[in-house]
Amino acid sequence: MNRASTVLLTALAPVSWGTTYAVTTEFLPPDRPLFTGMMRALPAGLVLLALARVLPRGVWWGKAAVLGALNIGAFFPLLFLSAYRLPGGMAAVVGSVGPLIVVGLSALLLGQRPTTRSVLTGLVAAFGVSLVVLKAAGALDAVGVAAAFASSASMSAGTVLTKRWGRPDGVGPLALTAWQLTAGGLLIAPLALLVEGAPPALDGRAVGGYLYLALANTAVAYWLWFRGIGRLTATQVTFLGPLSPLTAAVLGWAALGQSLTPVQLAGMALAFGATVAGQLGVRPVAAQPGVRPPAVGRSFGSPGRRGTPEALRDMSRAL
Repeated sequence: MNRASTVLLTALAPVSWGTTYAVTTEFLPPDRPLFTGMMRALPAGLVLLALARVLPRGVWWGKAAVLGALNIGAFFPLLFLSAYRLPGGMAAVVGSVGPLIVVGLSALLLGQRPTTRSVLTGLVAAFGVSLVVLKAAGALDAVGVAAAFASSASMSAGTVLTKRWGRPDGVGPLALTAWQLTAGGLLIAPLALLVEGAPPALDGRAVGGYLYLALANTAVAYWLWFRGIGRLTATQVTFLGPLSPLTAAVLGWAALGQSLTPVQLAGMALAFGATVAGQLGVRPVAAQPGVRPPAVGRSFGSPGRRGTPEALRDMSRAL
């Protein structure tokens, strides 16, 4: 598969994440962000684990836990916290600095020297996202800003470490995705129980919404995302992130009757242009040699197949 096809398939992940707001507000019970995060991650991880039939082995128990915490377990709660404490769109704006964080971490952990082009492209992407989602607001909440930045840094670090560590020999992206989603979901589950209490009663619409979030929005989307990390540079992958708030804005206009101003349209053009520019002129970098353990994952079974609406909108745009 050529690089263009890989980029397009990977881009489906942030596009899918951009539908989170519409699904959450139209189908799910309100004010249950942690329960929703757990329902997205844990069932998806268990389904993929059953399909992959591979468990971590040796040092990969620890690595899978670290990656699951960074990409899922810490990322979701921090993102929800920022969405509930910050005014309209600010969480997404702070989160849009992710490409710049990845550029810096790639220099430290992957030996990829940052270029003027990548830094400028990251700044343009963040500015474009701000035009799309940022609205006038009062004083900012310091805890919310810190949580938004921490959520972006967590996902960025997880992306770079996923690239650095690669995968164990003989283990595909499906198993790696299953490990991370399961580990992240297990981290969120007790937090959801402590903070939000017992799970809410679910009707047919809620069940359908959670099925969509767990399967298409999480299991398939994160598999495509981690598959893309294995075939593209970490910088290329993270520059696809702005597609999430752009999708949320377009879906809000098309399905929820929200309007788009000329300034928002200009921001969408800037963010999309930066996304395209982030894919050009960069060669995919293979996973770092010598970091994979020699043993494959242990198999179980046959060896065949391996809140408020505004706050929820902010959360989905950053996802």
